[in-house]
Amino acid sequence: MRKRVLALEISTGEYKDFIENILELSYDRTSSYVCVANVHMCIEAHHDAQFREVVNNADLVTPDGMPLVFAMKNFYGIPQQRVAGMDLLPDLLSIASQKNLKVFFYGGTTEMLTATEKYISLNYPVIENPRYYSPPFRELTEEEEQTVVHKINESGAHMVFVALGCPKQERWMAKMKGRINACMVGIGGALPVMVGLQKRAPIWMQKIGLEWFFRLLQEPKRLFKRYFITNSLFIYLFLKEYVSLRLIRKIK
Repeated sequence: MRKRVLALEISTGEYKDFIENILELSYDRTSSYVCVANVHMCIEAHHDAQFREVVNNADLVTPDGMPLVFAMKNFYGIPQQRVAGMDLLPDLLSIASQKNLKVFFYGGTTEMLTATEKYISLNYPVIENPRYYSPPFRELTEEEEQTVVHKINESGAHMVFVALGCPKQERWMAKMKGRINACMVGIGGALPVMVGLQKRAPIWMQKIGLEWFFRLLQEPKRLFKRYFITNSLFIYLFLKEYVSLRLIRKIK
């Protein structure tokens, strides 16, 4: 079941349900993709109808950001659990290690993927022949694109972790659905945190929805404008929708 939060249709359920659904797609190497939604993605979808369609057509759209969890509670009374990419990534890798599932990491810099390779070899040594690919920071040619598709399919990967950043990774996954025989998961900023290139916010900040602020403190120049604009607009749209729903319920 899905519930609309502003522009996005967010999947609902317990955290374990999301894990089970991703694994079901992965076992069969079903060509599919999972979007890990936060405020940034929500606002991107609000501005761009094509991107909104990309996300809403995903096989799963997880409620990563606490503001989305808060919105689902206030809009629909659903006590939705947060399903964050920073939790999904290590949990899926643990299960891949136990179940002999193959993984492929697509995106990120060479430095990040080198750090990822070291991290995987230390923490998940049982995973069989994990693969890594850092694409150039430009549009791929058709020939390059087909080479990537072949490389991923030839690896036998069950899960492809895509780290291109929003909205690029969601557009790429949507384009690859039907071509790449695996479950693609857009992990965005979860990868540098997992491998130790960045720090994750303390638990208390995660619980009250301030993880974005912790990230802002780490990268103020890059993130200030984005967070100021997206968070402000999200609050405005949330309040507008909340008041509208309250009025509709009173009329009924």
